Amino acid sequence: MSRKKSIHFEVSERKILLRIMDLVMVYLGVYALNFYPKFDYVQFDANNIVAIILLGLYILIFGTIFELYDLQKASKIDTTFRNVVIASSTVVLFYLLTPVLSPYLPEERMQIVYFFLIILLSIMIWRLVYINLIESPRFYKRVLLVGEITNIDGLVNALVTSDPNYKIVGFINSEASTEESVKFKGLKEFEANAFLDIIDKEKISEVLVASFNSESIIAEVYHDLMLLLERGFKIREYTQVYEELLYRVPIQFVGKDFYKYFPFSRSNENKLYIFFQRTFDIIIAIIGLIAGLFLTPFILIGNMIGNKGPLFYTQDRVGRNSKSFRIIKLRTMTINAEKDGVKWAQKDDKRVTAFGRFLRRSRLDEFPQFYNVLKGEMSIIGPRPERPFFVNELSRIIPFYQTRHIIKPGLTGWAQVKTSYGSTIEDSLTKLQYDLYYIKHRSVFLDFNIAIKTLSTILYYRGQ
Repeated sequence: MSRKKSIHFEVSERKILLRIMDLVMVYLGVYALNFYPKFDYVQFDANNIVAIILLGLYILIFGTIFELYDLQKASKIDTTFRNVVIASSTVVLFYLLTPVLSPYLPEERMQIVYFFLIILLSIMIWRLVYINLIESPRFYKRVLLVGEITNIDGLVNALVTSDPNYKIVGFINSEASTEESVKFKGLKEFEANAFLDIIDKEKISEVLVASFNSESIIAEVYHDLMLLLERGFKIREYTQVYEELLYRVPIQFVGKDFYKYFPFSRSNENKLYIFFQRTFDIIIAIIGLIAGLFLTPFILIGNMIGNKGPLFYTQDRVGRNSKSFRIIKLRTMTINAEKDGVKWAQKDDKRVTAFGRFLRRSRLDEFPQFYNVLKGEMSIIGPRPERPFFVNELSRIIPFYQTRHIIKPGLTGWAQVKTSYGSTIEDSLTKLQYDLYYIKHRSVFLDFNIAIKTLSTILYYRGQ
């Protein structure tokens, strides 16, 4: 079997490429602008090294906040243009507001306009190249799926929407099939006896094995998989790919060997990490409560007009090790909203008041929980605490649901920045997958990533 190695950038490689080329293009643009006689705001020389580094840091930070490195959005020209304009504007604004580290404001104010335009154009030119070249079909990863037909539907639906460059060409049924076997029509099925020929003919770059029972793999398919492996062909297991592309743990596909999938992060027992996290929690909680006090007069006025009732309310939530505590929130629903019993909050819930909707979307309704963080009942980052009623219900339906309680609940979390408000069992399953991913991969870097994405959620007014 002769095979040409196709060119494909992995998810992490594309994110790194986007960041590096953003910096390269901006630095080249500003350097080129130095040749314009009327521009002397940012000079490329050894005396200006701090200002140059600061510009790069601002590009990376605000590029992340305004979703320039979200691969789904980076593949679309309209969202890319919008995000580049917003990010470039914010970079220039903050650069101007930090004159101690950045150059002092130029006397000729048009230089600021030149500076903004060169940043905007530099990034935008590179992004057009990225969309038309890297996002083109020649860089797609062509994948062949091997697994049982009964599981393929869920896998395909999850993976094809996660990465625009990840193309599942077809599948091979790993089980022995008969005339009575169920047929899957959502994807092209190839014959098992043509396995090796398909690799060449379809220019397959990766085989994804999604078999939940290795004993059921027919000998012919197993033999070809071994042969491909010996030849150095890339073969991966579905849970590894699922986590890598979707950033969540596929618990719906986990069976009796569940312990293989939960090698939880060492950070959960790392005393230094826990110390710094608690210190961070206390500092942010104090800042949050002080900021909340300044906003309280305006919130009181809005509550009097749009809520008409008590400003605060408390509610039982399940915390670490399944211990209950009282959470404090700003009231966003009508008084006696649950007089007919406990129920899920729905999208555009009629029980939410006009002012309450604003509080939810801006996330201002959460600021009293800084008090819970200060008390140590919550952390800034972690799985969102659920009500005991829902925990009891979901624990009976969803496997491993109680596992999310091995760490403190958070004010914000991986599930909150990656998915919308959960109002169904399916939504709760998705949120749990994200929560377990966080517990499994918990680190300073992931915490920082969540903090940045939370700012994006607030700035884009996406609270529920």
